[in-house]
Amino acid sequence: MILRPLTLLVGAIPLASAFYLPGAAPKDYLPGDAVPLLVNRLSPQSFGGRSEMKGLLSYDYYDEGFGFCKPKPEPKQQSESLGSALFGDRLWDSPFQINMLQNVSCRHLCTSYLDKTSSEFLAERIAESYSQNWLVDGLPAAEMKQDEVTKELFYSAGFALGSQASPGEDGKERVQINNHFDIFLEYHSPDGMRNRVVGAVVWPRSLNSLGAGRTPSCSGEQPFVVRGEATNEIAYTYSVVWRESATTFGTRFDHYLRVFDPRIHVLSLINSIVIAAFLCLMVAMILLRTINRDISRYNSVDLDEDIQEDFGWKLVHGEVFRPPKKRMWLSVAVGSGAQLLAMSAVTLVFALLGFLSPSNRGALSTLMLVAYTLFGCISGYVSSRVFASLKGEEWRKNIGLTAVLFPGFLFLFLHLLNFFLIGSGSSGAVPFGTFLAILALWFFLNMPLTVVGAWLGVKKGAISHPVRVNQIPRQIPPTEWWLKPWPSALIAGILPFGAGFIELSYLLQSLFGAKIYFAFGFLALTSVIVALTTATTTILMCYFHLCAEDYRWHWRAFLAGGGSAFWLLAYGLFYWATKLELPGIANKVLFLGYLLLISLLDFFITGAIGFVSCYLFLRVIYSRIRVD
Repeated sequence: MILRPLTLLVGAIPLASAFYLPGAAPKDYLPGDAVPLLVNRLSPQSFGGRSEMKGLLSYDYYDEGFGFCKPKPEPKQQSESLGSALFGDRLWDSPFQINMLQNVSCRHLCTSYLDKTSSEFLAERIAESYSQNWLVDGLPAAEMKQDEVTKELFYSAGFALGSQASPGEDGKERVQINNHFDIFLEYHSPDGMRNRVVGAVVWPRSLNSLGAGRTPSCSGEQPFVVRGEATNEIAYTYSVVWRESATTFGTRFDHYLRVFDPRIHVLSLINSIVIAAFLCLMVAMILLRTINRDISRYNSVDLDEDIQEDFGWKLVHGEVFRPPKKRMWLSVAVGSGAQLLAMSAVTLVFALLGFLSPSNRGALSTLMLVAYTLFGCISGYVSSRVFASLKGEEWRKNIGLTAVLFPGFLFLFLHLLNFFLIGSGSSGAVPFGTFLAILALWFFLNMPLTVVGAWLGVKKGAISHPVRVNQIPRQIPPTEWWLKPWPSALIAGILPFGAGFIELSYLLQSLFGAKIYFAFGFLALTSVIVALTTATTTILMCYFHLCAEDYRWHWRAFLAGGGSAFWLLAYGLFYWATKLELPGIANKVLFLGYLLLISLLDFFITGAIGFVSCYLFLRVIYSRIRVD
């Protein structure tokens, strides 16, 4: 369930009746008032209650290939937030005439004529299970579906563009378009006068409604089969039915927010907690028993004791804080990971407080973009201090790379994916104006904040080390295969990945399965456990490296911390192979691009956690030994 501490807190205040989350304030209607119905992009729909969709491309509602009815004189595009525009939402007004409490029976919207090219395009989109997305008073028009396991009904945002028809005499597959819409709208009247829209359900049907007089009729049963290689004349009709509901405006989205198998979330949390507790116990045993025993032995003043200094982590005390190779890149990576970590933490906090509810469209992506921009100061500060602690001297170059390298890569990578969207004619292509807005945020806000944070880090200076570094590097003995960088990273990444596996699968269903994800309480707890598991796993691997007299821990700590990203990438490919149907080059490239981007972000976040936790661990243990 969603945690709503802010709602409970405000509810205790007498004036709370006037409080609503941003973008979610109710609108009151009198009988006969016009209720706006806006249309959004057409996107692939999950076919079945739990299965995933067949593609990733979305299309503008008024694309000529669909031939939908347009308002007169021309459709007007509605303003959208930066986050909504970035993720492909395109809102337009519609020719539907809906008035509060006024029922409508079989109203003719328009008759559309499709040529062969448009008919073929429409047939292909129906075969790929595309859905229409409407908004009635800001509420998604839903289609009733049934849970395949519990057999319970729930609201699924969007409704099918059409469906598969029985094969024709030639054996070819056919499709039928939903050209009649039975719109059931629910309203709630808090005082008997004001009315608020609290539910919108659409039952789409396919009707061959054009009779001999070319006048549409909604009483027939014969579906309209789209002829993919011929012209089509399609009559669109709709009906509207109003019914009163006890659902209040504040809870109208509860019909959409359904958790499939909530027990799995709970079991996943229990499994993650057990893993984290086991790892913490192991680290505690190392600290309290092994290390304390070693420290007592190394610090012993009894000369008769046979103190063995030819093995163990203490032997490399003069090498452990030796600057690694490519320290510039390491400091930039840690700083970028810290920035992403701060962005993720703030986003989860706002989600837990209820500010990122589905009623506030585009809020999640907008907040992530703004938070990432503002936290450039964290990236600059962490990067400059890590670089200074690693005895780096080219601090100007460090500041420049921190401000440009990772944000520039993200911008170029997303721009490359955008070219595929543009080439495919998808409405998900980011508009030029949105890209200019992102560039402005980067150049005029993120980069100056990064420079300010880096300047503060330079002024603060390097972090002091508890032991000195020898002038001559010590020779490193051969190590076991599993202690080499990449095998140890893969081994260390198994447990963090396992701790967050269940929530990861639900996130992938939300990203690539057109499902609304809202279990932010589970996600927040899982994220904390994954971070803790990452830290403890990296500490264990770091300790094993030092016991093998290998002091090159810096990059290995970052790789071990980010090891879960490799498993995430492998699971994403498995998810594609077993659950997704991605026709065409564009869909495949987009899925791989998005998957690589998600894996990269996870790698930098968990890598920064691993590096910082390992560094703090080394400071603790080496500050407790006595070195002559």
